[in-house]
Amino acid sequence: MRREGVFQMIPSKEELALSIDEAEWGCLRAHLERGGLILVDDSLDLADTALKVASDDVEIIQHLVESGMISKPSEAKIKSWDDNKLKRFAMLIVSPYVLFQEKMPTFH
Repeated sequence: MRREGVFQMIPSKEELALSIDEAEWGCLRAHLERGGLILVDDSLDLADTALKVASDDVEIIQHLVESGMISKPSEAKIKSWDDNKLKRFAMLIVSPYVLFQEKMPTFH
């Protein structure tokens, strides 16, 4: 993938799946404040969605945004999570973004 003349290696879906981690809301909140926190609908596969973002698949990403499947968190959700800073989420970093879901993955 080329961005501004720089070659970037795109990780495989398997590599991304192995990189899924857990984080408490208190840790994720800093990414919200810088604008890099993206909520992924629980019906989507987090690693697959991250791959689309990493690959800069504009058509699919646009569809997911327009359908509300990926978005910035709503003010109501932020408020509820602020009241429970220990709430845990599945998260995956795809720089400069942090993608996260409320459902927790099954780690093997």
